[in-house]
Amino acid sequence: MSGSADPARTTGAGPAARTGAPGPGGGTGTPAATPAPDTARSLAGKVAFVAGASRGIGAAIAVALAEQGATVAVAARSEHTGRVPGTIHEVAGRIETVGGHALPVHCDVTSEESVADAVTTAVAELGGIDVLVANAGVLWLGPVETTPLKRWQLCLDVNLTGVFLVTRAVIPHIRARGGGSLVAVTTTGVGMTDRGSNAYWVSKAAVERLYLGLATDLRPDNIAVNCLSPSRVVLTEGWQAAGGREIPPEMVEPPETMGAAAALLAAQDGTGTTGTIQRSESLLIAP
Repeated sequence: MSGSADPARTTGAGPAARTGAPGPGGGTGTPAATPAPDTARSLAGKVAFVAGASRGIGAAIAVALAEQGATVAVAARSEHTGRVPGTIHEVAGRIETVGGHALPVHCDVTSEESVADAVTTAVAELGGIDVLVANAGVLWLGPVETTPLKRWQLCLDVNLTGVFLVTRAVIPHIRARGGGSLVAVTTTGVGMTDRGSNAYWVSKAAVERLYLGLATDLRPDNIAVNCLSPSRVVLTEGWQAAGGREIPPEMVEPPETMGAAAALLAAQDGTGTTGTIQRSESLLIAP
């Protein structure tokens, strides 16, 4: 699965171009400074499973976690180059080229069997899992009235059920390590009720409710559970291939900002930051 939006599953070109609709994850707020976090090698010795890591936000997060010392399972459906650039092998290669450690793992988050196989492979090859970043997603921003049922269902299958499946699969492994971190990538669109409703925002809202509740459930296991979204629009390969409208430069956030923010949350456990909905730039400039 691609990060945040996968037009190989759904293009959504018309709805994605709606005026005022934020792209993958982000809103349309004032730009903020994003200094590098003080997390040098904070994830050394940890294993991270990043779902939806073949491109875009997911790829940036996978690279950022590796830069902080984590061994990364780069998980997604994209094993071969298709209409949209990016594969799990390319991302794993980028990590290995700069001295990091990565394992490309095929994972279709809509398939319970595929998720189970991917997690089993990662644990067998890498020795366990300490961190999950659930990023796989598809984009559809069309009005509810004109949304085909198959597009609505696809958003729920990938963006919500997919997060449920990968989260459920990794929890026992993170618990076995004595704690760790779960991070779900969501969107500021969840709170933009004044801009209407669409399948993408609804599915991400459900993910936030899922993770906020899980934070309570998993605190005794020393597992941090948080949501993270871009503060502004991230122009991923998926967003561009889906025909997303032109975005003013001041409203654009580089995917690396999400990578840095995800690294901060990945370093948490149940004794630190948990049960929160974070915005990338705000998190990075927090004291």
